[in-house]
Formats: sequence, C-alpha cells, structure tokens
Amino acid sequence: MKTPTMKAPAVKALVRKIESSTPAHRDRAVDGLRALALLAVPTGHWLLGGFTLSGDGAIHNASPLGTFSGLAPVSWVLQMLGIFFLVGGYASVLSYRRRKGSTRAWLGGRIARLGRPVLGVTAVWAALLPVLHFGLGVPVDTLRTASTLVIQPLWFVGVYTVVTALTPLCVRAARRLGAWAAAPLLGSVAVVDFLRYGPYADAVPSWLSLLNVLPGWLFAYQLGVSWGEGRVTRRHAWGLLLGGAALFAALLLVFGYPASMVGVPGEARTNSHPPSLLVLALAAAQSGAAILLRERIGALLKRPALWAPVVVVNLSAMTILCWHQTAMLTAAIPASYAGEVAGLVGAPDSVGWILARLAWMPVFAGLLLLIGRYARVFEAPWAKTGPTRRTLAGLLAAGFAVFALGLA
Repeated sequence: MKTPTMKAPAVKALVRKIESSTPAHRDRAVDGLRALALLAVPTGHWLLGGFTLSGDGAIHNASPLGTFSGLAPVSWVLQMLGIFFLVGGYASVLSYRRRKGSTRAWLGGRIARLGRPVLGVTAVWAALLPVLHFGLGVPVDTLRTASTLVIQPLWFVGVYTVVTALTPLCVRAARRLGAWAAAPLLGSVAVVDFLRYGPYADAVPSWLSLLNVLPGWLFAYQLGVSWGEGRVTRRHAWGLLLGGAALFAALLLVFGYPASMVGVPGEARTNSHPPSLLVLALAAAQSGAAILLRERIGALLKRPALWAPVVVVNLSAMTILCWHQTAMLTAAIPASYAGEVAGLVGAPDSVGWILARLAWMPVFAGLLLLIGRYARVFEAPWAKTGPTRRTLAGLLAAGFAVFALGLA
C-alpha cells in the first residue's frame, strides 16, 4: 500500500523552516529525549504484541515473550517511560516558571492538552464499534481485543495528568531537597514490594500493589523537576546511573524479579502494572545517562536534518500515543479474514514470526502517518466544538471505556 510521501524539495524546505523558527534558547536535548521515549512506545507495542486466531475467526492478544524469554532485554531498551517522565518534569518546571496566570489556569491548560486527544480516540472508537460489528461482521471478541489495545496506553495519560497536577508540590520539594526529593518515592515502592513479594506476601491483600502507581511514576518526574530547578549535578547523575544499574542487577539476579519490563501472558508477576522497584531502578539508570549525555545530544541535534524529525514527533506526541495501536489493528483486523498471516495474525512462537513482524513495522508506521493526518485535529483546541458535541464525545468515550474494561 502507498503511504504519504513528500518530495525532496518539500522536505528540504520544511527542514529549513523548522530550523529557522527554532528559538536559540530551545533545549534540543530535552526535546530529543522526549521524541526518543515517544517513539519507543509504538515500537515496543508493535514488536512485542501479537495476535492469535481462534476458531470463530476472532483475534486475541499474544506476545512473543511467552515463547522467547530471551527477548526480555529488548523491553529494557524500549521501556523508556522513565525518560518521558524525567523530561516531562523538566519541561513542566520551565513552563510553570513562565506562566502568566494562576497555577490553576496553568494546570487547566496542560490537562486540556492531554485530555482532548484521549477523548477523541475513544469517541471515534465508540462510534466504530457498532459499524464494525453490525455492518462488517467483525466478531465481538476481536472488538474487545482491539478496545483493550486502544485503551492500554491511555492509562499513561491519566497518571501523567495526576503527576502534572502535583508539579507545584514537586517544585517545593526540589527546592528543599534537590535530587534527594525523589528518594522517599523510591523507598515507598521498596516497602510495598517487600510486603507483596516478601515473607508475608500471602497475608497481604492484592490491592496493596496499587499503592505503587503514583510514587512509581512520580519518581522520574520528580527527578526531572529537580533537574529543571538546577539541583541535579553530574555527580548526582553518575549516582543515578551506577546506583540504578546496580539495583536493577540485584533485583533480577538476587531477588528474582521478572526480567521483562512488560506483562507476559501467563506470568503471575508483572513489573509495570503497577510499577515495581525494578521499573524505578531502570528509570534511575536511564535518567542518569540522559542527564550525562545532554550536551552531546544537544550538539547532535543542531544538525537541521536531525532536528526536524524531533520537532515533528513532539508536535504529534499525543497522536502517536493515542493512535499507534489503531494503526496495527487497521492491518490485523482485515488480515484475520484471510486466516493466519505471518507476523500479523498467528501464534508469535517462531523466529519466522519475529522476522515477519519486523517486515510489518513500516506498514504500521505508514498507517499511523495516514491516520495522524486526520487525528491530529484532536490535539488542537476545540474552539469550534460546542457543548453539545463535547457532551456527546464524552458520552461516547465513557461508553467505549466501559466496553474496553469488560464492564459491559
């Protein structure tokens, strides 16, 4: 299939325009790190997420990690949410300082920017579900699989919204404690992990693990806030890198934490939902490396040809996050009618599947580009959307969430 392309002169003109419009004070390294973390999300989901085909023609989620446990280190590279929260905290500090109105107005603006694309993708899918089922005969189980995948990355937006709302408190903590402001968050997760995995695990209720959700993801964000406040030195960065790496190795080799950073079907324990201490160890090591490499990354991104893609990715951040699973499903659902298709629909249990999936990656990327041309409208302010349409979008989104979470 053909994907949207641009002719070479148009690309060069766009690169020049982006370069000329970039302020001299722009921190290119931070933008580059954000773009890298953003692209790791679809790459990870596309590489490590597969589908099996049941007898009734429905597709179900599967993962090559269930067969190829040796691929777990790939998840260490692709799990870059620690970097995303780090640069999110850093950028929030800069934005918070520049605010011209009240803190409440600042938070409202940032939360609206996060919420619009989420509302858009869920409302669109809510409208698509009856069309796909009653109009095209797509099995209900396929639609449940699709809905689960679509809503899967959106938990991040909810968590990010909460930590963004805590920015004023994070700033105060950073000014008082510097880099050490994140230490209590690490300690909190360690205590919960000890209770749920230690000698008293059988007596601990399962809901206790939820206590790790906020401190687990706030950890790297707080580091970013402290970094933005100028309270994280290179010495601190080396401590984060080496200490995080040592803790990561100890948790894997001594304490028996699962090696994969993403959930594996059939496994009793998972590191990311909610985050375990292993996630924080990885985030600490990644954060230390990012801070140490900041100047080199910034120098590299002074090249216009490298800087332009970073800008484009950052401008489309929420579109990439919200719609990348839709891109994969756009290929997988029609393919399921043809039976098993190598690397797309069929058990991800062979080297051939891995090679075929790699071949499908450019197709998914092309579909995301095509979808993004129309979906980016949800990132812009809904100036022309009246209360009736907003209410309808909200109701559709709520209905989709109920279906995706298996509540109906």
